[in-house]
Amino acid sequence: MSRSKLYYGWVVLGAGFIVMLLGYAMRNTFTVFYPVIVQDFGWTRGTTAIMYSLTLLCYGFVAPAVGGLVDRFNPKFILAAGGLIVGSGIALCSFATQIWHFYLLYGVMVAVGLSLIGVTPLSAIITNWFPRRRGFVFGLLGAGFGVSLISAPVFQYLISSFGWQTAYVILGAAAVVIIVPLCLAFMRRNPNRRVPPNAEPAGGDGPELTLQQDQPDISAHDWTLRAALQTNTFRIFLIISFFSIGLGPQIVLAHQVYILQDMGHTPMAAATMFSVFGASFVAGNVSSFFSDRVGRTFIFMGGCLVTTTGVVLLLLSQNNPGVVTPIMFAICAGYGLGLAPPTCYAAVADRYHGKHYGSIQGTMILACSLGGAIGPWIAGVLHDMSGNYQSALAIVVCVLAAGVVLMWLIRPGRGGVNA
Repeated sequence: MSRSKLYYGWVVLGAGFIVMLLGYAMRNTFTVFYPVIVQDFGWTRGTTAIMYSLTLLCYGFVAPAVGGLVDRFNPKFILAAGGLIVGSGIALCSFATQIWHFYLLYGVMVAVGLSLIGVTPLSAIITNWFPRRRGFVFGLLGAGFGVSLISAPVFQYLISSFGWQTAYVILGAAAVVIIVPLCLAFMRRNPNRRVPPNAEPAGGDGPELTLQQDQPDISAHDWTLRAALQTNTFRIFLIISFFSIGLGPQIVLAHQVYILQDMGHTPMAAATMFSVFGASFVAGNVSSFFSDRVGRTFIFMGGCLVTTTGVVLLLLSQNNPGVVTPIMFAICAGYGLGLAPPTCYAAVADRYHGKHYGSIQGTMILACSLGGAIGPWIAGVLHDMSGNYQSALAIVVCVLAAGVVLMWLIRPGRGGVNA
């Protein structure tokens, strides 16, 4: 009878996927609204991109505190509050008439709300239900983020049909109406913090789940954030998160539609190509489950290299108005950027999971957000100075290459990394 009963972890995971999709869709509205806001108000790209950088910065600074809240209190109320805040913030952007209005509403309010429903609280809750399939869990959560990218044509349709102000109201209201009741009804942590014997198939943990010298036995070591920060491995993970998951990828996410428009594509065509990027991103997220079987290191490195291939293709064709290269870029970069982050976060969970994992994961998100806050602003300023995105794309290639090297340095079995 116990075998026929639905394991509640699947319900929590499904709800988490929907929350990820809608929550990050609110932040990802920027890439489609960005050109319209610049055109309507006449601000520079660098100045306007600060609203996106600011939301990443605030999101990151709040994340460790949110992780601590989820470790201590009932998560469904925290997530419901986040849904209310993020949806309200997006809707209120419709009243913005000054740049500081966007900085406050989108940059701060949306960021705080998203932190309360983002990957930090969701991963802390859901990994307790699926301790042996963390690559799969992070991949499916990441797929929620990826599906939010596919919605770019919907955003563009709403803007074209109703104007950007009304589009903001529609999107914000939809977020509140769906996220809040969903979290209150279905989100809960595993009451026993352990999985029933036949609830989750092992699925093979792969070579990186074998305890090595740099991969302590988490059942024997109750990791705190302070203890994790004392290891070189975790500090390198933070550097990877800053550069290879934050700074570089956020340049691609924030400016991609503008890059495509500069190449001569219409706003709807650019949004549609961005949705191809989103679909490939989802495919990369889902593929991260392979890291459960073959190990985290090579899957992460492969994701960075595939992304680099796509960015180089785009870098070499800035003056080419055709659609082949942008589509190839969208497929390669989307897949690689979808694959690498959940694999990296699963690697962190492998080594540092425990009662305080929410704070540890929140600190990883902080590092990612700090890098992500700098990237879009730098790309906007470089474009304002040079009139193109070549320097910004070159930065993306460099930080992804750095991620490959750093992940190799902390691969399991490498002696002395945790010293």
